[in-house]
Amino acid sequence: MAPTGAKSGQGKKGLLERLDAGEVVIGDGGFVFALEKRGYVKAGPWTPEAAVENPEAVRQLHREFLRAGANVMQTFTFYASDDKLENRGQKVNEAACDIAREVANEGDALVAGGVSQTPSYLSCKSQSEVKGIFRKQLDVFIKKNVDFLIAEYFEHVEEAVWAVEVLKESGKPVAATLCIGTEGDLSGVPPGECAVRLAKAGASVVGVNCHFDPMTCVATVKLMKEGLVAANVKAHLMTQPLAYHTPDCGKQGFIDLPEFPFALEPRIVSRWDIHKYARAAYDLGVRYIGGCCGFEPYHTRAIAEELAPERRFLPPGSEKHGSWGSGLDMHTKPWVRARARRDYWENLKPASGRPYCPSMSKPDAWGVTKGHAELMQQKEATTEQQLKELFSKQSFKSH
Repeated sequence: MAPTGAKSGQGKKGLLERLDAGEVVIGDGGFVFALEKRGYVKAGPWTPEAAVENPEAVRQLHREFLRAGANVMQTFTFYASDDKLENRGQKVNEAACDIAREVANEGDALVAGGVSQTPSYLSCKSQSEVKGIFRKQLDVFIKKNVDFLIAEYFEHVEEAVWAVEVLKESGKPVAATLCIGTEGDLSGVPPGECAVRLAKAGASVVGVNCHFDPMTCVATVKLMKEGLVAANVKAHLMTQPLAYHTPDCGKQGFIDLPEFPFALEPRIVSRWDIHKYARAAYDLGVRYIGGCCGFEPYHTRAIAEELAPERRFLPPGSEKHGSWGSGLDMHTKPWVRARARRDYWENLKPASGRPYCPSMSKPDAWGVTKGHAELMQQKEATTEQQLKELFSKQSFKSH
């Protein structure tokens, strides 16, 4: 195995080599949401069989993120564990690795093999059983020689630690992110303690991804950083948040919002919001900065543009994008030309354009987590009777 921090294929600098040098590493954006909107992913299962069924769609999205400035191509292997895909995971994982490597080789990008939380853990399977699931995915990542590994989208730090311990067996650098907010994981473990546990398990990079908006994620990573400092444990920091405003979220994040997943568009953050996020993350000391669900290539480009002074270059995707609206100085309408300035876009409070709608929602906080019968993975679709029971329960909680 390549030692930690070793150079990747084609002479590229490895992840830790970049981070240790203080470089900004820009992650890519959300795949399951973007591809669901494009008609290649089914909402609900959120599984990545598109890597096999529609590889051209996955390849194109990778390319758009690369062009926007991302220098990590994360394999489209979210929820690609065998207990989710019923022993079809290897084919999907292999295809996802091949696509990510093909596009990464078109630029100065690294390939990250990713694992996420498992139905087995939520069903209270044993540590050895859950680790076995991760190990099957790891076997593919080793075979395909990814540059580093990410354990992401974990609601419970215990499972994330198990994932890190398995991924470390590869000898490759490991990053780990939890989908938690400032309250901590769903078992009540505070962010600072979560970070320490992940780092001690072997993660060289720790942070958060998904479930919460950019600034909430920055606040959560701040607590992680404080925990690491207090424990005298060293690790690099990363954030890959949602591209949605979620100030009304509960502990479980945006999946509790009534708009999830088909009516989140009014919550989408602007590119200018991402400028603020990128700067806040950088100022906190975060050097691996990317995005998750809702993050489109233009959001990734905003990170690259905000941090261009530090990185000393702009991505190809900025060739058609004037800095802070500067291209508008050629617009035919004078009132639009008047918007060709930073202070206009930086201070704009966008209207949603949706009359009579509430500005915030009441989350559907059902209070179920690991071990609850309603979370058990089913092989078949929910029955009509089960759906009626859920509809009834939801109606009761809504009133």
